[in-house]
Amino acid sequence: MAGTHPFTQARNFLQAHRNDYTAAYTGFEWPKLDRFNWALDHFDTMAEGNDSLALWIVDEDGSENRLSYAQMARRSSQVANFLRGLGVRRGDHVLLLLPNEVALWETMLACIKLGAVIVPTTTLVSADDLADRFERGNIRHVVASHAAAPRFAAFTQGFTRISVGGSTPAGWLDFADSATASSVFEPQGRTLASDPLLLYFTSGTTSKPKLVMHSHQSYPVGHLSTMYWIGLQAGDLHWNISSPGWAKHAWSCFFAPWNAGATVFIYNYARFDGPKVLDTLVRCQVTSLCAPPTVWRLLIQQDLTAHKVALRELVGAGEPLNPEVIEQVRRAWGLTIRDGFGQSETTA
Repeated sequence: MAGTHPFTQARNFLQAHRNDYTAAYTGFEWPKLDRFNWALDHFDTMAEGNDSLALWIVDEDGSENRLSYAQMARRSSQVANFLRGLGVRRGDHVLLLLPNEVALWETMLACIKLGAVIVPTTTLVSADDLADRFERGNIRHVVASHAAAPRFAAFTQGFTRISVGGSTPAGWLDFADSATASSVFEPQGRTLASDPLLLYFTSGTTSKPKLVMHSHQSYPVGHLSTMYWIGLQAGDLHWNISSPGWAKHAWSCFFAPWNAGATVFIYNYARFDGPKVLDTLVRCQVTSLCAPPTVWRLLIQQDLTAHKVALRELVGAGEPLNPEVIEQVRRAWGLTIRDGFGQSETTA
């Protein structure tokens, strides 16, 4: 591995010892990084000439979007150049309010390349929570779905408004114009591993949401641990059932699978339907599944033995999972759900 980036060396070591926890635990060393931009130093390097599938989004109506690593690298560079042309600079805070669509992944990669700070926001955000993000989050730019644009009408302070999909509302810029930008991206200045990357607002269940900042090291590098725990390898098809805007989405729908060289898989549905979810698992040959306990409890109401899945790894996350649910899945598929839970936003 001479000449290989320290991040890649750490990744390769964990994948090589996936089935030997003792060797992985005793031999692993966190990479010591000074300058590090995950999108440029890892993703783009891995994506060069790489036609393997990076992102596969399936919608309930049967439509699909598939993009390779090479395509995602190219598109994210176009979006980065587009955003730079609109005034997005290193350190600027960019609020993202997007559902699970391709533009979300393109914009996250683009912001990382630019050194901008991503402020992920759930599509269910309330008006008060949105106002709080503007007040305490120092928002300079917004990338939102066209359907969410009316939520920003009350905010008169100056910020860049970029609309994704549908008709572009008055006063907003069209994300689709990024398709005409150059696909050659040249970074301006260096990215330090300690530079801010993500600003999360916690759920605020018991008190006012707290602001949690993560750096270019804490999430991209920190979630090598998530990659290892889930068991992701290059070529895997990983489905994490999670909504954008929450930390778990960045863990398992972005960093962990793309750390591994796996495919991020998404199935968008308006309402949970157990048979459709199971049919999708089988049809698309998903190899690893991470789902909250509510989903697992609904899935076991179906006849799991009737579905010949290609799954190798199962994970539950968000809250403790009932042992009887884990046992029922084990009897049906011969796989054990690894149960993980805790305060997601503050975990590095």
